[in-house]
Amino acid sequence: MKKLLFGLVLLALTWTGHRCGLAFQVAAAADRDYAAIRKQMVEEQLKGPGRGIKNPRVLEAMLSVPRHEFVPDLFRFQAYADHPVAIGHGQTISQPYIVAFMTEQLDPKPTDHVLEIGAGSGYQAAVLSGLVAKVYTMEIVEPLGRRAEATLQRLNFKNVKVKVGDGYQGWPEFAPFDAIIVTCAPDHVPRPLIEQLKEGGRMIIPVGERDEQSLYLLVKSGQEVKRRAVLPVRFVPMTGQSDRAKPNKK
Repeated sequence: MKKLLFGLVLLALTWTGHRCGLAFQVAAAADRDYAAIRKQMVEEQLKGPGRGIKNPRVLEAMLSVPRHEFVPDLFRFQAYADHPVAIGHGQTISQPYIVAFMTEQLDPKPTDHVLEIGAGSGYQAAVLSGLVAKVYTMEIVEPLGRRAEATLQRLNFKNVKVKVGDGYQGWPEFAPFDAIIVTCAPDHVPRPLIEQLKEGGRMIIPVGERDEQSLYLLVKSGQEVKRRAVLPVRFVPMTGQSDRAKPNKK
């Protein structure tokens, strides 16, 4: 019994120390010059060797959006690290490079109306906000969608509209869209999203099973949709109707 009690006390002390260590790191991050950290992120992770993000508008958006505001306090010290960061409910905020890469591939125009599937923390929508006329973003996990909406409103991203719902069906009320960006991976391209894309519109979407996905760039041309694989990736799976709709893969 004494050994058991000692073990429980030791476990409690270890856990408390771990939490205190994280809290210390978060507190330290709160005092940092985030603008300088974002500049370093852009220079090293986006423009650096092997990365090559070149679109000046995309680089400026990545430089200006306060990524740390979209990360839970407990993980804020990791906000500008070169990897995804947990945001709760089994979801993540994508690696900065992936956000920049997908945005650049989408080639957003100032007059575009863009649909995003998978709002998550709201960060990708915030990046797009300064590049296009209007962003419509959907999130199936209600607590994340509500939090993303609150964060975007608090930070004054006025041209972003958030909806909690299943992104497989898109957002027909505001279709057609000039561009669609999908930040969760179905095993096929959802037909409703193709139908809601304008003629000449672009879609960037990860497709595949959890351990074998490719990022595809699609361009709609008449009845034809041209697609090109641009990068191997790993995203969280698309849930909702995507789990039930398993047509022949496109």
